[in-house]
Amino acid sequence: MLKKIDFYIIKKFLGTYFLSILLIVVIAVVFDFTEKLDNFIQYEAKPMDVITDYYLRFIPYFANLFSPLFVFISVIFFTSKLAYNSEIIAMISGGVSFRRLMRPYMISAGLIAVMTFFLGSTLIPNSNKVRYEFEDQYVSSRKKDMDAHIHMELEPDNYIYVQRFSSRNYTGRMFSMETFEDGEMTSRITANSIRYIKKTDTWKLFTCVTRTFDGEKETIEKTAVIDTTLNLVPDDLVKMKRFYETMTNKELNEYISRQQERGIDNYTEFVVERYRRLSTPFSALILTLIGMSLSSRKVRGGSSLHIGIGFTLSFTYIMFETVMTSLAINGNADPLLAAWIPNITYLLIGIWLYIKAPK
Repeated sequence: MLKKIDFYIIKKFLGTYFLSILLIVVIAVVFDFTEKLDNFIQYEAKPMDVITDYYLRFIPYFANLFSPLFVFISVIFFTSKLAYNSEIIAMISGGVSFRRLMRPYMISAGLIAVMTFFLGSTLIPNSNKVRYEFEDQYVSSRKKDMDAHIHMELEPDNYIYVQRFSSRNYTGRMFSMETFEDGEMTSRITANSIRYIKKTDTWKLFTCVTRTFDGEKETIEKTAVIDTTLNLVPDDLVKMKRFYETMTNKELNEYISRQQERGIDNYTEFVVERYRRLSTPFSALILTLIGMSLSSRKVRGGSSLHIGIGFTLSFTYIMFETVMTSLAINGNADPLLAAWIPNITYLLIGIWLYIKAPK
């Protein structure tokens, strides 16, 4: 059962956490608004759209992105205050063990972890769809890479190739589609160019040659234009910056499965994002363990020393996580290990500090 001391610490923890988020978010919004004000004026963005479609969706994204930092700093700040005021000494002297004292901290961190997971897996991705549409219209369009030499399996025994595809006009060059049956090619369609028609969700193939194979017999048919439907959308052929941030967990898993089935190997960042969404909530528990163990001792430097150490550790954690993510996307690091190695490393640090903490 939770007692008064538990509610006291939980109130301190969550109060400091949300207050620190509020202060940092206010500063972030002021700087971001100052930076983008010229764009808002230039593209004549409506003030209400700026508020509802951008900043009300930017705030939860920013807060959730840096939630581990806020958790760590909050624990360091209010725990060092408790230690400086000799409150922790009084608690331990009153018979409360250090292990028992950790309980309300873990409960608070658990609540934040659940909130972080829910926001990152469902609410924020849906919110990002609106925010990114606003940015594309009133700030700057997200750059989309033009992929080259794309090989893809649309369906079993149905393969396509596109030499180059542009997301600007939904146009591809040097297209081919091959169909097999029992390991034998039955038809092959080639086109000098293709274009996606968004209104009808169809594709136009220009200057086409259709070859049909029946044993050793080959039939060739030339067509100027072919209108057809394909199990394909432009998003399958291009890379959009931070596209994974607009996907819920369900959409993310479906996208990864679809890319794997089609033999496309440019989805590593999506796999990293999937594992990151699972590992980030646990960082709240790990950083709480470190912060509480580190700042519970009363030292001569007071809370300023604890806060300084806390900032150093939190930023090294973020840097470590960023480096591992880059290695997974651009190097050969395993995405699962890249997502969890920072947590595992800092968990070992937290266990060591917990053992060394005053009992």
